[in-house]
Amino acid sequence: MEEENIELKIISLIDKIRPYLINDGGNLEFVKYEDNIVYVRLTGACKECSLIDFTLKDGIEEMIISEIPEVKEVVNVD
Repeated sequence: MEEENIELKIISLIDKIRPYLINDGGNLEFVKYEDNIVYVRLTGACKECSLIDFTLKDGIEEMIISEIPEVKEVVNVD
């Protein structure tokens, strides 16, 4: 899968996740895809949440990697 197609698929998955985060007062923004790593920005309530690592690694990262095997990691940036 070429990089541009991967990026579009990542954005589509993030758009599916976003309503759940918004419902809890947070949000998720796609920043970039580079070297098989997805960079996102968790905002709102998600940014300050004590479960941010769980949400990122066990939720968002797991979902993206299961759909797009080329992705090796999802990283939150400030």
